[in-house]
Amino acid sequence: MPTELALLESRALRVERMGRVDILDKVKSLVMLPDGIHVRTEDVARYFEVSTTSVRRLTDRHQQELAENGMRLLRGSELRSFHSDMVSLWEGEQGAQGESYPQAAARLRLYTRRTVLNVAMLLRDSDIARCVRTYLLDAEEELRSRYDSLDRRVTRIESCLAGVGSALQELGPVLCRMSERFDSLDRKLDVTHQVVGAISLRLSDVSQDISRIDARMDDFAHQLKDLRRRNRRR
Repeated sequence: MPTELALLESRALRVERMGRVDILDKVKSLVMLPDGIHVRTEDVARYFEVSTTSVRRLTDRHQQELAENGMRLLRGSELRSFHSDMVSLWEGEQGAQGESYPQAAARLRLYTRRTVLNVAMLLRDSDIARCVRTYLLDAEEELRSRYDSLDRRVTRIESCLAGVGSALQELGPVLCRMSERFDSLDRKLDVTHQVVGAISLRLSDVSQDISRIDARMDDFAHQLKDLRRRNRRR
């Protein structure tokens, strides 16, 4: 695990941790401009409880790195356009309190949360910056511990699955024989169904024959009764 000093000295280590902007609010609330995206040099200095001069010196020394992480310097028409947008948002939020939006006269340096986190990994003489770095390193250690625990669990699962694989290989021939027997039983059941169907048809024919015999017996009984009546009359 890298140390705080390594984080201060190594740009590569800072780049690896640049996505953890959530750490900022865990240490202290960062007050944003009305757009919710940017802060000014004064806001950064207030967050880290240092002078604006310290922040400006830092940004001058690490201008390229900070620019890659969202720092911008506005002038001229770009600055006027930005102020126009901010004034509209500011009036909606603060206008009722009678406060006016503070506008820079000539130029304005803007920072994003990502830039502020970058500053936290560069600023040496700030207790807030040290807290942010500590949170970053502790979060990384916690994540590493969780990863190691997950890796051990995955290893155990893989071991179990390896045992299951061996068992399945042993069961393969048995399952194959069972499948063959089931196929044989299916064929026998098909033959049985055919026989039962033939018997059912035969029984239906027998039932019809019995019905015809019953009808003929009824006719014979009626004829016998008629014959007896005729004999009595004689």
